[in-house]
Amino acid sequence: MARQLPLILMLCFLCHITVAQKTPPQQMATIKSGTFVPLYGADKAPVPVKAFLLDTYPVTNAEFLAFVKQNPQWQKSKVKRLFADQNYLRHWASDESIGADAAKISNSPIVNVSWFAAKAYCECQGKRLPSVNEWEYAALASESKADATNDERFYQRSLEWYSQPNPQYLPPVQKSFRNYYGVYGMIGLVWEWTSDYNSAMLVDDARSTGSSDQQQFCGSGASNASNVKNYVAFMRYAFRSSLKANYTVANLGFRCAQSSKVSVAQK
Repeated sequence: MARQLPLILMLCFLCHITVAQKTPPQQMATIKSGTFVPLYGADKAPVPVKAFLLDTYPVTNAEFLAFVKQNPQWQKSKVKRLFADQNYLRHWASDESIGADAAKISNSPIVNVSWFAAKAYCECQGKRLPSVNEWEYAALASESKADATNDERFYQRSLEWYSQPNPQYLPPVQKSFRNYYGVYGMIGLVWEWTSDYNSAMLVDDARSTGSSDQQQFCGSGASNASNVKNYVAFMRYAFRSSLKANYTVANLGFRCAQSSKVSVAQK
């Protein structure tokens, strides 16, 4: 059975090739290469980030609905609990219907999705989830600066958002904060999954077991912080370090990324 597990996982992630071929990927923005000093870790040397492409908007309910219609193994009544907990897509009426709230949330970010589901969606678009460093690097941008590390107003606005209760209906993705790169909703909309491990591991299981997908988390870390002003990064760490890959949360969504060698013309 142990030998069969990789094959089972691969089959569970397979998507219909027609989705990647026929469904146009959403618009992407180019994030230029550079370096940044992560909040986490004892080594505070700048970390290089290669140029990459990032979805302009988080994935919406409408986009995820199209995905599950093409890939029924990811529908709410059919997904295996290994890959999504009991709250997966709990805000939808049925497998192929958002329900009475469709007019209000179709263009809002999808939430209540697991890391596994987010990963499968991106792969079906010929994309991937962004890494922790890619996400955090892009999230440092304000409206006018690629790096707003020293912008007190940027931090204050982020704190104000985190202090607000969740609205009954999340706003359309186009109504969210637009940063220097033209990316919407990195701050002020929903938390987002990333591809790799939480940077501050609470246990060493994942490292000792060969980086199993089942032990991947979303996140950014905050131990030995290099920038104590970036309190929202501490909040991300506190939230994300508690997650497991099959967890689903009412304010946790995702967006996809691509390596920059894929030309913008192909989007």
